Amino acid sequence: MAFARAEIFFGYPAHNTCVGRDNLAYFRQGAPCLPRTFRYHLSMAASSDDVFEALRKIKFPGFSRDIVSFGVVREVEIVDGQTVVTLAPPAGTPDLVDKITPEIEAIVSSLPGAAPLKITLVEAKPNPAQARQPANPSNNQGNAAGQAPQRSGPQPIEGVKKIIAVASGKGGVGKSTVATNLALALREHGSVGLMDTDIYGPSAPVLLDAEDEKAQVTQEKRIVPVQTHGIAMVSMALFVERERPIIWRGPMLTKLVNEFIRNTEWGELDYLVLDLPPGTGDVQLTLSQTLRMDGGVIVTTPQDVALADVRRGVRMFKQMHVPVLGVVENMSGIVCGHCGKESNVFGRGGGARIAKDLDLPFLGEIPLNSMIRKQGDAGSPIVAACPEDPIAERFRQITAQVANV
Repeated sequence: MAFARAEIFFGYPAHNTCVGRDNLAYFRQGAPCLPRTFRYHLSMAASSDDVFEALRKIKFPGFSRDIVSFGVVREVEIVDGQTVVTLAPPAGTPDLVDKITPEIEAIVSSLPGAAPLKITLVEAKPNPAQARQPANPSNNQGNAAGQAPQRSGPQPIEGVKKIIAVASGKGGVGKSTVATNLALALREHGSVGLMDTDIYGPSAPVLLDAEDEKAQVTQEKRIVPVQTHGIAMVSMALFVERERPIIWRGPMLTKLVNEFIRNTEWGELDYLVLDLPPGTGDVQLTLSQTLRMDGGVIVTTPQDVALADVRRGVRMFKQMHVPVLGVVENMSGIVCGHCGKESNVFGRGGGARIAKDLDLPFLGEIPLNSMIRKQGDAGSPIVAACPEDPIAERFRQITAQVANV
């Protein structure tokens, strides 16, 4: 296209002979002769591939991955002297385009020879798991064609009243321990399920004495949760041999999480607790696109290195349009096994301070206690095994604040 337009400006060899012209480029016979300086500028023009790769510098708001790997950038073309960037924003992200447009403009304008920017929008490709309706043995009615109507955007899980996500900005803060004890404490408020979405490091089967359990499926190939300690639980650990590493790319994670959401026989639940993987990534994005959550809890430890990631977790929930129910400070001091006194090994009060700074409820503190560790390793968390213990009472107090979400 560029050379075709150049012919109009520079003419053909009959008008612009190449012989004796030092500044002219030589082409095959019958082709236009262009000045070398013009050819140089043509070679320096930013291509569609250049723009596409440059857009990888832009992070999906609230997440650690870029908008290209998340599929937001559908296509980049150079058309009629313009750089046309086609975006396909996922369902449930109404303000995404407004947030990333200034960054796209800055990236494109910084590329040498980039043509003026034009942004177009298309609808994101539907996620098959999003449209799939959970089976309900007592109700096989659908539309006239015998199929449930398709719905777009984040959806609830049929039969589940409330969905609460437990997250942390980083690993190693005891998030899974908090999530498991929270789920067990919720039994006092109704029926409960626990979805372990930490695919790379599933902990729920260990904490709930279900390491030897294997996944069961119905004749319709739907997952049947394991029943343990009075709650329903699914985890990646139910599908693989113990100690087998999970080395999967994003699309495989997405597929499995969608199976947990839409292809599991959860039945009738008052609460479903999601134990999210640490940080922000594929699993969180999948959940934001497919699952309507009622609230999120952030788990942190008191020291500054953990508190710095709390803001990321809060921002993630806001990007997912999930209300933040509050902050839990875990490992808040250590309880002496002899005298019962607490020492602030990791500091104290950091969770309360960050909650105040972010105008969020502070749900409470959980000290570093050997009983929590022992009972977790034994597959009988402290809330279930030692309900009268003061630590179990702290978990119940935290739970009471999120039960009425």
